[in-house]
Amino acid sequence: MIHDTFARRFLELQDLFINMPYRAYEDGSIGRYVPNGFWRQWATSTESLIRAAFGEASPHCRNFSDLYAKTNEAEESVTALHAVFCAAKDDFEGGYVFDVDLRVSGEVFGDFVVLARHSLSEGHKDVAAVLASAALEDALKRYALTQGLDVGDKTMQDVVNLLKGAGLVGGAQKTLLDAMPKLRNAALHAQWDKLTEPDVNSIIGFVESFLLTKFSS
Repeated sequence: MIHDTFARRFLELQDLFINMPYRAYEDGSIGRYVPNGFWRQWATSTESLIRAAFGEASPHCRNFSDLYAKTNEAEESVTALHAVFCAAKDDFEGGYVFDVDLRVSGEVFGDFVVLARHSLSEGHKDVAAVLASAALEDALKRYALTQGLDVGDKTMQDVVNLLKGAGLVGGAQKTLLDAMPKLRNAALHAQWDKLTEPDVNSIIGFVESFLLTKFSS
């Protein structure tokens, strides 16, 4: 899971900071410093992790980036940067980042949708159908998992029923979703005569709508 990977990286970066090689100033100045390469390596990796975990517009990312731009090798300067990292780490480990799996997955599924639209525009209806259907099925399962539902080896129809039963989809989205398993089956079983361009457009449109409502940060 993406969440587990991020959690492990937070711990790795905390260890890296703990082992930062502070040195005394050679001119006898009070305090210590960190050789430029060491703290910048840590800070660059940390900024990347915080951006991925929280999003670029988050206070954690903005505060870290703003402070990073002003940081130098002095111990007190690097320690201040570490304080922002600790706040992000504590919030992440405390469960206050609810959308990390959804947001990152949404970006991946979004790429599939772009490819599907491009394929459809070039007349490759069948390719577009497969791409959109695969993205849809994975998105539904990913969303169900984040909501605590056991999807296991369940079919797409089973996952749809789970989501509906849990009240996680409703309104027009629920009505449209009922038609998706049949279209998905036709696409992934190469039953091209059962799929029209409007059908493929409807799959793509549904995936786009689902990602916007369920996977946006």
